Amino acid sequence: MQTVTLNVHGMSCGHCVKAVEGSVGELEGVNQVSVKLDEALVEVSFDESKVSLDKIKDTIEDQGYDVE
Repeated sequence: MQTVTLNVHGMSCGHCVKAVEGSVGELEGVNQVSVKLDEALVEVSFDESKVSLDKIKDTIEDQGYDVE
């Protein structure tokens, strides 16, 4: 299990939190997703043998947010 913290820009409300947590949380291999809206951070715990970090980033970007 690996845990990463990503800088995600463009999130501004509760809907943004639900969009990111919902979409990333549905990926196979993702154990936990936590959005810290005030800090523009997304913490993700995942099994790197089932899902890649790039896939997680792409999923967040597909929701309309920028990942650094």
